[in-house]
Amino acid sequence: MSHNKWISACGVVMLALASVTLFAIDHDDHSQGHGRGQGKQKGGHEKEYRYSDHDRDEIRAWYGQRGSGLPPGLAKRDQLPPGLEKQLRVRGTLPPGLQKKIQPCPVELVRRLPPPPPYCDHVLIGGHVVLLNRRTNLVLDIFRFER
Repeated sequence: MSHNKWISACGVVMLALASVTLFAIDHDDHSQGHGRGQGKQKGGHEKEYRYSDHDRDEIRAWYGQRGSGLPPGLAKRDQLPPGLEKQLRVRGTLPPGLQKKIQPCPVELVRRLPPPPPYCDHVLIGGHVVLLNRRTNLVLDIFRFER
């Protein structure tokens, strides 16, 4: 085998080994939950992200401290009509009617919560704090305020 063919063959083998290693590392990252309120979903590799009990306590405490100065999205007038309320559910996709109701979560509240997973945000929809995947509009979890 000539010298050039030998170098080319070694290069191909090294590239193949590198890609297998990267695949193994990437696969391991997706199979384990990291952080508070997160875990592996049964029967699959997709992570299940939810608000933990501590996160829910933080949301309640923040809401209680606000008094009557609630931001848009949490005031009583921002309640969803019953038809849209039924469509807001965990592991459900937001229909266009609810997508129009999304408001940013107040910075003071976001600071009390753990960072959201990749491509996700804490948002307000009709008086509820929602953990939403912005790419797919999938609702990962909902905190419903009792009024």
